[in-house]
Amino acid sequence: MAGPPTPRRSASDAPPKAVFRRRRLLVGLVGFGLLGLVLALVAGVAVRWWEGHGTAIFPSPANGCVATISGQTATLDLEQSYNAAIIAGVAVQRGLPPRAVSIALATALQESGLRNLDHGDRDSIGLFQQRPSQGWGTIAQIMVPQYAAGKFYDALVRISNWQTRDITEVAQAVQRSAVPDGYRKHVERAKTLASALTGETAAAFTCLSTTSKSADAAGYATLLQATYGGKAPSTSVDGPPARVDITVAADATAWSVAAASQAWSSFFGVTQITNADKAWHPSTTDLPLWAAATTSPAVRTVSVAFG
Repeated sequence: MAGPPTPRRSASDAPPKAVFRRRRLLVGLVGFGLLGLVLALVAGVAVRWWEGHGTAIFPSPANGCVATISGQTATLDLEQSYNAAIIAGVAVQRGLPPRAVSIALATALQESGLRNLDHGDRDSIGLFQQRPSQGWGTIAQIMVPQYAAGKFYDALVRISNWQTRDITEVAQAVQRSAVPDGYRKHVERAKTLASALTGETAAAFTCLSTTSKSADAAGYATLLQATYGGKAPSTSVDGPPARVDITVAADATAWSVAAASQAWSSFFGVTQITNADKAWHPSTTDLPLWAAATTSPAVRTVSVAFG
């Protein structure tokens, strides 16, 4: 026996087309929203990783420097590189190991972003946000990067077991920051930079600048002497074209001076740096690397030429 007939839907029972369109629009908006969220999360993770570790592919053209050691890469812009080279050079002048520079750079990255700030919390100023009211020196003194770095190292070496303790703990012991764990995110980046800028790892630093100032060999020599002091005793300025030769007592010091010369190259119009059997030329388009030198200077003598 046949069952009751299946009721047939009339045209008036069907959902209107406008409802379908609204449903499709809603589904599309939800889909785009989820995609945007995923992309934002990925971008956020990438940015945080880059800030902590640098990037293996240096952007070009750009203005900045990169240190690469054992597959680890750290980048800085030109202003940061200028200051980082001073912090490292002062440590070399004092005979302090690369670890001291790692601690100092991690601290300066956290406190000022490696910028010589004339302001900060309360009366904090400079690379390390040192406070005149806390005995770090006068405003004029602290704003001199070599002085600020020297005062940091003075405090550092008074911390017990600073050579072996956790870098973040040591930095906090010096700074007494309200954010005691803030230095930790900069440690690996600071280690890479310190190894390159102290010369512990040779030919591990390079810079790219799309602009360069006019040649100033005398200004470069003055900055070098203020930073390295007695570690660069045989500085001589010759020319034309202008050239500064720096003779030092250790291979690591020579590579430290070479790295600092790269960091300062665009500020003083450097056109070539030669150390041992390697030469470096600045570039405005591609990241310049060390290459074989056609002629080599005397042993442990860094030769810096100016345009």
